[in-house]
Amino acid sequence: MLQKTYPYYLANEPVAANTDLDVTDKFSGEVATRVAMADAAAIDKAIGLAVEAMPAMRAYPPFKRQAVLEHCVTRFRERYDELSLALCIEAGKPINDSRGEVTRLIDTFKVAAEESVRIDGEIVNLQISPRAKGYHGYVKRVPIGPCSFISPFNFPLNLTAHKVAPAIAAGVPFVLKPASRTPVGALIMGEILAETDLPKGAFSILPAHRDGADLFTTDERFKLLSFTGSPAVGWELKRKAGKKKVILELGGNAAAIVDGDQGGKLDYVVERLAFGAFYQSGQSCIGVQRILAHASVYDALREKLIAKTKSLVMGDPKNEKTFVGPMISESEAKRLAGWMEGAVQAGAQIVAGGKVDGAMFEATLLEGVRRDTDLYRKEAFGPVAILERFDDFEAALAQVNDSDFGLQAGLFTDSLAHAHRAWDALEVGGVVINDVPSFRVDNMPYGGVKDSGLGREGVRYAIEDMTELRLMVMRETW
Repeated sequence: MLQKTYPYYLANEPVAANTDLDVTDKFSGEVATRVAMADAAAIDKAIGLAVEAMPAMRAYPPFKRQAVLEHCVTRFRERYDELSLALCIEAGKPINDSRGEVTRLIDTFKVAAEESVRIDGEIVNLQISPRAKGYHGYVKRVPIGPCSFISPFNFPLNLTAHKVAPAIAAGVPFVLKPASRTPVGALIMGEILAETDLPKGAFSILPAHRDGADLFTTDERFKLLSFTGSPAVGWELKRKAGKKKVILELGGNAAAIVDGDQGGKLDYVVERLAFGAFYQSGQSCIGVQRILAHASVYDALREKLIAKTKSLVMGDPKNEKTFVGPMISESEAKRLAGWMEGAVQAGAQIVAGGKVDGAMFEATLLEGVRRDTDLYRKEAFGPVAILERFDDFEAALAQVNDSDFGLQAGLFTDSLAHAHRAWDALEVGGVVINDVPSFRVDNMPYGGVKDSGLGREGVRYAIEDMTELRLMVMRETW
């Protein structure tokens, strides 16, 4: 079970300043633990100490950064069950999905440990004309400076890891605001980091209410803001961020196309679609929201997908058999139920699921959803998927692109030509062939276009954002 209380971490040290933040068990609704909340003074102090830590972090050698990351990997493995249960409780994530996220936390820190000792530079040939004869150029990467991180509730371990692990590898101090609904995993991470010899001020992990955390965005001492969360909040933070670099990993309403040549593979396709649409109650920015199936396979796919959707077990996330647990809050379930009702009133049909009880939202499949409804245009962020028929592949690609979002898309096809055409034409950050857009490996470049964000995560790509190029020019003789 969870501890009764958790401190926050200010400049590497635990601070039991208060127990002002109640963290609930998302299934029972009962308070599971209480967490210390940071006020503006604590946040300001953390930023100042991060600035003071910059020289020590810059001098902290790569082999020591690697040792810190390897220590974290060891400790995460030792505390695997504790981390999994904490995630299951605070996020309402089914225990099997929780274990999977802890595995990805470990993977991300492992990759960062490997990358920490290969942040290399390059030699630049400057002798492009006679005037540059005898000049040589060298480039290295240096830490950008103190970084501000804001992480979301839906993957409170792994998406936090995608900020913290690259920061340690790059040698930048950081101040992290974890989601107030799910702060425990990040605080356990802080407890483990505090066991290392990172320079004082290298990290602070400070739960804080959104309306009291403006310094994470506006303070000019930060050189980078990395935010993962909703588009509305993300773009507003970018507007307020000033001169600092901003990385945004925002939302999506991801589509998966099922080509006409998949008739003999529908069992596999349906398994992956059901996973992509409904795992962790659909609360993933790359969850499958729109399914476009070719007319030649539509009816068979529809029948199998309805049966699969109805078979998914909903209930207590601590139960090994549960696939669909609670949404993060009853208010979020009500919001999505309202969108679903609006789509039905506009002519859609619910062909599976549709029942809502508090924060519990049944895995739900609809067809006939109009493209001007909220359920189609916006990010559902819940266990709801839309099934559509298409006849022409090019039209299906255009339909996927008819979205304000562009994070990832999936395509099930045996056609190499269609795979390459989708890669060329789809306005997304990533195209996944023969799997759902929900697929992610933690070393790949990950991010979107349009309203889905700016920049890319994935350890090496995050390190590039957290470092700057520094050029040295050397003249042979003078």
